[in-house]
Amino acid sequence: MKQHKPWFEEECLGFLDKRKQAKMQWVQDPSQSNVDNLNNVRHKASRYFRNKKKEYLKANIEEFQTYSVGVSMTLRRVTSLELI
Repeated sequence: MKQHKPWFEEECLGFLDKRKQAKMQWVQDPSQSNVDNLNNVRHKASRYFRNKKKEYLKANIEEFQTYSVGVSMTLRRVTSLELI
């Protein structure tokens, strides 16, 4: 499974289970209502995974930017002290 992803959490497992159940229901009875249900569940799961990953990446980018600003300010201080 994709549990090795840092953004993957318990709710993601719930979406995977719902998607699997909808697929099994469709395989057993390929009616139009089960096709529609499977497509809806797949769409919701994909959207949730995409948003979760986006939130995770955005937080990492912000953390990196904060860290890089702190490092650059430290480097400026060292450089300005060397000039004196």
